[in-house]
Amino acid sequence: MRIDITRDGDIRRVTVANDAKLNTLNSELLLQLAAAFEVEDDIRAVVLAGEGPRAFIGGADIREMGAVATPDQGRAFIERVHGACAAIRACRVPVIARIQGWCLGAGLEIAAACDLRIAADGAKFGMPEVRVGIPSVVEAALLPGLIGWGRTRRLLLLAETLDAATMEAWGFLERVVPMERLDPAVEEWIALLREAGPVAIANQKALIRAWEDLPLSQAIAAGIPAFAKSWETAEPRAMMGHFLNRRR
Repeated sequence: MRIDITRDGDIRRVTVANDAKLNTLNSELLLQLAAAFEVEDDIRAVVLAGEGPRAFIGGADIREMGAVATPDQGRAFIERVHGACAAIRACRVPVIARIQGWCLGAGLEIAAACDLRIAADGAKFGMPEVRVGIPSVVEAALLPGLIGWGRTRRLLLLAETLDAATMEAWGFLERVVPMERLDPAVEEWIALLREAGPVAIANQKALIRAWEDLPLSQAIAAGIPAFAKSWETAEPRAMMGHFLNRRR
């Protein structure tokens, strides 16, 4: 079991390669995953996937959690889950979650930390932590902003397994496609990202991240220096010039 990192031109592909255990994450894999989102300057996006057809990420390693004996050990483990999610959110470029099969517990939190989520229509989602005696924590706190408070309570308190269509209707998923269309659909998103300015995309992701933490008035105000910062590079002039020349 490992985290595979490959490069496809200007795209980094990160794969949780633990198919025999539904791509569940132990401490070593969580540390590797956290390190996978420091990208080179010319990378335009990261695609995060799970190995094989059965799971995106089936959650945290229940055997390792079952061996936790003290609160300090529990804190250390969950901080590694948070570290992986925080690395995704801090990544300079958009991170696309390519989801197939099971997406459970820590896997759903990691998906929530990604910028865009696309799933095969047979994918299954759940937060089953309360069934094994622990609460859903860390980046589960992102869920109310994605799906609302009532649906978050339903997902976390009832520990139901939900299908991709439901998660799309709730707003967790941006797109659901047949399994055979999953990779082509990811490539469609990558093509759209490539049409945009790379500096603009990085600035936009940083601004969206700031909006999550700021009161509305401050979030609006934060856009002014972000807009002005665009002209620190030649990207706006070049891209606007190209657009204007194309229209002539």
